Amino acid sequence: MTATVGLCIALGAQKASAVQVNINVQIGPEPACPYGYFDYAPYSCAPVGYYGPRWFVAGVFVGSGQWYHGPADFHGEINRAYDPRFGYVGPLPHRGEHCDWGRHVGWEKHFHSSEMRTEYHHDNGNHYGQYKHEDDNRGNGHGNGHGNGKDHGHGHGD
Repeated sequence: MTATVGLCIALGAQKASAVQVNINVQIGPEPACPYGYFDYAPYSCAPVGYYGPRWFVAGVFVGSGQWYHGPADFHGEINRAYDPRFGYVGPLPHRGEHCDWGRHVGWEKHFHSSEMRTEYHHDNGNHYGQYKHEDDNRGNGHGNGHGNGKDHGHGHGD
């Protein structure tokens, strides 16, 4: 019994140490790609033909994912046939490479999309940022009815 009491006192005398873990994720600057970049890490440059013409304004890519900086009500076509995750094995541009639209004259007339994608403005997690919406008359594309004149307890109804 003395051994058991001694063991309990010894274990009780040890202070519990707190472990603190910090995780900091930094995406970094927007990839400098001539015809856009894929919206998944490592954000490799996409070839001409992956993004449809709506993704470019005066030949400049409007961005994707964290770096999206295009219009609020945006729906753009993509062609997964040019995505390595879906079997594409052709050449990919390199970061820093300059676009050469002269070599691709008329590409937008021959573009074939495989799906439509919607981009949202990212605002560091603040729910009150500017979002694009699906064409469902619901407001912001998150499927919760914001923007229809009802507050829903979030404090930002009109």
